[in-house]
Amino acid sequence: QVQLVESGGGLVQPGGSLRLSCTASGIVFRIASMAWYRQAPGKQRELVAAITSAESTNYADSVKGRFTISRDNAKKTLYLQMNSLKPEDTAVYLCYSSVATGYWGQGTQVTVSS
Repeated sequence: QVQLVESGGGLVQPGGSLRLSCTASGIVFRIASMAWYRQAPGKQRELVAAITSAESTNYADSVKGRFTISRDNAKKTLYLQMNSLKPEDTAVYLCYSSVATGYWGQGTQVTVSS
């Protein structure tokens, strides 16, 4: 019943920008803490950015100043604006909700390459 669907991934050149979206269903979105994680081949999944229901945010040091997490409760959508992208940002980006047992989206691929 719970579903998180990411979109917006793709190929971008270093220094470029990309905006990811995650649309949720089956949860009371407005009271849910949400986050973006990423996982690159051979690496552990890592927290990129998180946002609470009160819109308090935190970011991984590696993306501070470049990425912005936000939410639109009316649209039940989570966003990640990614600017000044670097090759090391290449990964599958996954949407996460902390409700109940925790839920994950299927992921969207972001590739930063020239």
